[in-house]
Amino acid sequence: MIESGELHPGDRLPPERELAQKLKISRSTLRAGIGFLSAMGVLKSRHGAGTFISEGPAAFDASSLSVMGALHGFQSWQMFEARMALECSLAALAAERATEEQMTALAEEVAEMYAAIDDPQLYLIHDVRFHRTVAAAAGNPILAALMETITAALYDKRRETAELSVEPDRRLAAEMHREIYRAIRSHDAEQARTIMGQHLTQARDAQAIEADNKKAKITEISRTKSAASRSKSASRN
Repeated sequence: MIESGELHPGDRLPPERELAQKLKISRSTLRAGIGFLSAMGVLKSRHGAGTFISEGPAAFDASSLSVMGALHGFQSWQMFEARMALECSLAALAAERATEEQMTALAEEVAEMYAAIDDPQLYLIHDVRFHRTVAAAAGNPILAALMETITAALYDKRRETAELSVEPDRRLAAEMHREIYRAIRSHDAEQARTIMGQHLTQARDAQAIEADNKKAKITEISRTKSAASRSKSASRN
């Protein structure tokens, strides 16, 4: 039904019984198919509303990537390599294929990043949107889906450490995003590829520092609690 054009992004699937009858398959087979398409990111379930064709950028199920990582011991540097390989190519393709509308969207996200310099969580939202727009501008939905999957898998961890980022690092990242935009705007594929690589390397280093700061903060809180507990015990004695 999707391939024939009967269903479009945002459409709700018919009730299970009706859909099984239309496709001439059992309901158990239908459920298995829906589960597979949900894992692929093609379908999204909304509690109490039903199952819908996904809208927005396609993505494979990020939780599947997380499970695979846990089973096979994916390392953070391996995730970084995957992101580097994908996003640098996407930036180069975007420089060749971006539409005026997409370039305008990139410029707007850069402006929003500068406006959100003092708000780490809001800044992160516009950062992610910028990279999604670059992926869309590349004009290859398969590469964009792979990138979205990796981004989604990394997002929760990134959100946790974002509060520990410092203003100079966010400002530097905003400047790098602006340079990526300028390269895409100038249709300079190699420059876009190079600057994207530099930006991702800088972001990796900054996030490593954020992660270390988070660990240090947790350790300090634990020590403070332990000291308070010992002091309380001593006072009772």
